[in-house]
Amino acid sequence: MKLIVMGYSGSGKSTLTKQLASTYCLPALYLDQVHFESDWKERDQTAALKIVQSVMQQEDWIIDGNYRQFYYEERLVQADHIYLLLFSRFQCLLRVIKRTVKYHGNVRPDMAEGCPERFDLAFIWWILYEGRTRSRRKAFQKIATMYPNKVSVVKSQKQLDKIYQTIKKAGPN
Repeated sequence: MKLIVMGYSGSGKSTLTKQLASTYCLPALYLDQVHFESDWKERDQTAALKIVQSVMQQEDWIIDGNYRQFYYEERLVQADHIYLLLFSRFQCLLRVIKRTVKYHGNVRPDMAEGCPERFDLAFIWWILYEGRTRSRRKAFQKIATMYPNKVSVVKSQKQLDKIYQTIKKAGPN
């Protein structure tokens, strides 16, 4: 099984990925861990591509994140299912605030080592505006249109809860 979890920053991608990976015994790749090295430094592109490629060569995987530079089209084609988490900008901001309180000064399990949780004006701007450009919104719409039989668009907590219920019925691992 090959799964992708994409969406806006703070929408719950990593939490959903963790649950899917646990339930279905899938190796999970968090693209934030690929993109960043310690101290929020960007990883060398060639090395990053090798990491993603090695995971994509496996029979089963789940990949969390958007990152167009990491075999974006290939991931979409190969995936058996794609989850698009498209919560409103204010829902995402609230989720990030909660996450920041929980992990403040510590590294989240889905983040690269040496990259502690941080919350600043630049990130707020990203969540509210920069991460929601017209081209980004169109890209998500294009995915839903191109792959209608394998995409779940999630825009509310109620919809996400239904997915978690389905996962729970599949059985914990």
